[in-house]
Amino acid sequence: MMNGFFELNFWEMILRSTMSFFTILVLARIIGKKQLSQLTFFHYITGITIGSIASEISVQVKTPFWDGFVSLIWWTVLTMFISYMSIKSSKARVLFDDKPTILIRNGTIIKQSMKKARLHINELSMLLREQGIFSFDEVLYAVFEPNGQLSVLKKPEKSAATKLDVKADTTIPPYLPTEVISDGNIIMKNLIELKLTEEWLNQKLREKNVEGIEEVYFAQILENGSLYISLNDETKNTIGN
Repeated sequence: MMNGFFELNFWEMILRSTMSFFTILVLARIIGKKQLSQLTFFHYITGITIGSIASEISVQVKTPFWDGFVSLIWWTVLTMFISYMSIKSSKARVLFDDKPTILIRNGTIIKQSMKKARLHINELSMLLREQGIFSFDEVLYAVFEPNGQLSVLKKPEKSAATKLDVKADTTIPPYLPTEVISDGNIIMKNLIELKLTEEWLNQKLREKNVEGIEEVYFAQILENGSLYISLNDETKNTIGN
């Protein structure tokens, strides 16, 4: 009796977990693909809740599978509806996602904004250090974003010089750095997108004394059209760009 009961639960758990896994996979693709750092508090909590429902379906035998499945789908539908409303209405966007809060204006810390954001000065200092800023004197504006990140505009005299400032070359590079060889195999899709040919690639390899594609572990087209190469034989990796 015990063996039969254990076997019944075992296969039921396998089925529940498998269906929950693929359901979450499909729903995640439907909802969208925001990076974790870009998620607002609402989307973060929603993601946790959806995961919790899927977990409940997977491990709790007493939870009827289809009841949990309906809850999972409905929670996803509500999330998509809220996201749609946020896109269509600025008022809804503020209601669900909140709005950015200016913590520093013209170099002055706004106490009221700090209270609203529930931040103390040490937390603000930490957020600035994460931006590579250790002195408040460098900051002209600091904005606390709805996803918890801090956006900073430095004072002009504290900002790094741009290429335009120093009159350096600002020509737009002809290529986006793109992988063209991986583990000895040519990635033809990327070559075609770059409007390059296999013959061109082989010629570039010969110029760098590489006899065959199979010798290459990784190769990337750089912005200026040159080729970065890393060989399988590490002792020969003296090619550079």
